[in-house]
Amino acid sequence: MSFKIYTKTGDDGSTGLFGGARVAKHHIRVEAYGTVDELNAHVGAVADYATEETAFLRQIQSRLFSLGAVLATQPDKPNLMLNDLQEQDLTDLETAIDKMESELPPLKNFILPGGHVAVSTAHLARCVCRRAERLVVALAEITPVPKIVLAYLNRLSDYLFVLSRYFAMRRGVEEIIWKGRS
Repeated sequence: MSFKIYTKTGDDGSTGLFGGARVAKHHIRVEAYGTVDELNAHVGAVADYATEETAFLRQIQSRLFSLGAVLATQPDKPNLMLNDLQEQDLTDLETAIDKMESELPPLKNFILPGGHVAVSTAHLARCVCRRAERLVVALAEITPVPKIVLAYLNRLSDYLFVLSRYFAMRRGVEEIIWKGRS
């Protein structure tokens, strides 16, 4: 059995949440999970450019899909919420950060994105992750959001920053140091 991808139910500018409620496509909840979806696409691009961390990046994509599903669930229907994010996911990110940092020189300057497409792509993902985090914080100001969602996005942006540095080191690319005007 197949189904059509188009339903026409969103032609009026609304979309459905898990639970059946309909909200405007510009609702902060939709902005938040839509940005998580965008982040997932960026993480996919990072994985495509990576020769290392690929399996872990695909795991992150799965966690982001679950995180987006949490955000797309009607808040008064928590029994429908996918409970796939776990504290171990935070620990996994921290362990990956610590492992990469143990191989990196200490950070002594602000660095600019660039030098290699893998480095830049990781930075782009980091920026989208921070935007997703800001939107989820805004959503959490008006409705409950599981704390692990915010913690995961916060830790993921740190991971992506360290990953960009790790990519540069592994590829022999010099980090671009920010230099203010003299």
